[in-house]
Amino acid sequence: MKRKTSASPLDTTKKGEATLAQPGRRTAMKTAIVGAAAVAFPFVWTPSRAASKRIVVRDDGGIYTKAYDAVYYKPFAEATGIQVVGVQANAEPTAQIKSMVEAGSYTWDMAKISQPAILLLTSGGKEYLERHGLESDPTIAKIPKQYMSPFGVGTNVYSTVLAYRTDAFKGRKAPTSWADLWNVKDFPGRRSIRKYPFDTIEQALLADGVAPGSVYPCDFDRAFKSLDKIAKQVAVWWTTGAQVEQMLGSGEVDMVATWASRAQSAQANGVPVEIVWNQNIWGVDNWSILKGTPNAAACREFIKFASDPKHQAELVKFFPAGMTQPEAFNYVKPEIAKNCPTFPDNMKSGVHINAQFWQQNQSVALERFNRWILT
Repeated sequence: MKRKTSASPLDTTKKGEATLAQPGRRTAMKTAIVGAAAVAFPFVWTPSRAASKRIVVRDDGGIYTKAYDAVYYKPFAEATGIQVVGVQANAEPTAQIKSMVEAGSYTWDMAKISQPAILLLTSGGKEYLERHGLESDPTIAKIPKQYMSPFGVGTNVYSTVLAYRTDAFKGRKAPTSWADLWNVKDFPGRRSIRKYPFDTIEQALLADGVAPGSVYPCDFDRAFKSLDKIAKQVAVWWTTGAQVEQMLGSGEVDMVATWASRAQSAQANGVPVEIVWNQNIWGVDNWSILKGTPNAAACREFIKFASDPKHQAELVKFFPAGMTQPEAFNYVKPEIAKNCPTFPDNMKSGVHINAQFWQQNQSVALERFNRWILT
């Protein structure tokens, strides 16, 4: 018997973490391409555009393009004379980047992409991204190593969390872990889990008692046995972030495994939602430069500018950003900081998505999960 799933189109915007060839990721309040981004996509590199005073950056669109335009793009242009144009693209646009580099024709100069995407673009014998070489820059050097790679400078941390409607648990104990999401007896209510193996496998293992530091390599047999225990109690297997927001807003579900930004968006819209940061599953978005772009030098200057702690702190005016500069918290009010994925207390029990594991095991996981969900 097929498990119940709310009808919803696949999300072609970017999710989190870390999912490679996935339908999409939890990013807050995704909307249409903003402002200049809507007209930027047709720009293709030609000899006349070589080393131009404009760089085109693939970002997440919606609130992200709006925030980046205000916090990074316009201020950088004012400081350097180099225009920055943000454009939205499909989730983890690895195929598009490979095509541009292979053809030597650049729609973008750089992209905001996840650690798994970076692995896909730099392994297998050919590198499609530039080595940024910024490790010794005074500003970049302050970013923790776990947010860095030779091909990417960490700019945002995203998290998958357990979220619940507070009104559904009024007068009774609320859930505080993935084990509680699995515990139907003590925490009754309508549940929802993502209809996709990435993050869901980790949740199943954590719910079964695996310690956060022992999640990888994932034991698929144990994970699916854990999923078997909760499967019949899942009211909705969701497929898009927009679907999550709708369900939380309408009260269709009481608790859901979701991208933090979707729960935060619901909160911003007045929905009584609480986020459980305990055992959050997190990944990193990076600024990465496309191999061979004639504007690589300008891209490096932009990355240094965007990595400044004060600039990162400005993002919280738009959403609770997963700031990668620890010093950025010096410029953020405590009541706002606690809602950011990289707030120290939120990171303590978190699980860093193992990009290499998923690069090597994504096909097996997808095939097995798709068979399982139909049984």
